[in-house]
Amino acid sequence: MSRAKKFKAPKITTVIGVGTEILGDMHFSGGLHVDGHIKGNVTAEQDGQSALIVSENGSIEGEVRVPNMIINGTITGNLYASQRVELASDAHIHGTVYYALLEMTMGAEVNGQMIHTDEDSPKMIGYEQEDARDGVV
Repeated sequence: MSRAKKFKAPKITTVIGVGTEILGDMHFSGGLHVDGHIKGNVTAEQDGQSALIVSENGSIEGEVRVPNMIINGTITGNLYASQRVELASDAHIHGTVYYALLEMTMGAEVNGQMIHTDEDSPKMIGYEQEDARDGVV
């Protein structure tokens, strides 16, 4: 029986420290470590190597699109991970989690849906899209 290769997070190139608040969307490549608060969407290069780490002190209010993420803080918004999501024991997610590979520790909390997908850029599932396919708007 083969086991999945252990994920090795990239070198952290950006840190949002405790007490720091970012207002607005953020785009990054490499490793981003969040100890502060981001109010806006967070997007990473879809190179398969970029990673987001949110500590127990960190929080994000907005949509998150990152290939790899390790969450131990609070995220209010949908998460889209084309590769891997790790939810640590203090993770609190309020939104839908789209993932290819998921690791969840006891104590982690998800208030929303968890949807497995193999797409590089998963699309949000909603009633409007379903109605549009049926010809009803």
